[in-house]
Amino acid sequence: MAELGNTQFFKVDTETENGVKIILDTVYHALTEKGYNPVNQIVGYIMSGDPTYITNHQGARSLIMKVERDELVEELLEEYIKSNRWK
Repeated sequence: MAELGNTQFFKVDTETENGVKIILDTVYHALTEKGYNPVNQIVGYIMSGDPTYITNHQGARSLIMKVERDELVEELLEEYIKSNRWK
C-alpha cells in the first residue's frame, strides 16, 4: 500500500505527447471545417466521455478515442502552461 504522505510521480512518454498533439490538431480542424466550435466540442467530449461530441469528418471521432481523456487534458494543460511562460 502506498504511503499517503508521499507524492507519486507521473511521466508521459514524449512520443505519446506528439501523437496527442497530432490528434488534437486533426480533431480541431475537422470540427472547424464542419462549423462546430472546437473548444466546446472537445471540452464536452473530455468531460463526458461521449464520442458523439466529435464529428466523424476526417476520422476525427475514431482518432480522439485512441487517446485517454486524461492524456488530452495533460497535453492541453502543458501547452497552456508553455504559452503563459509558467515553465
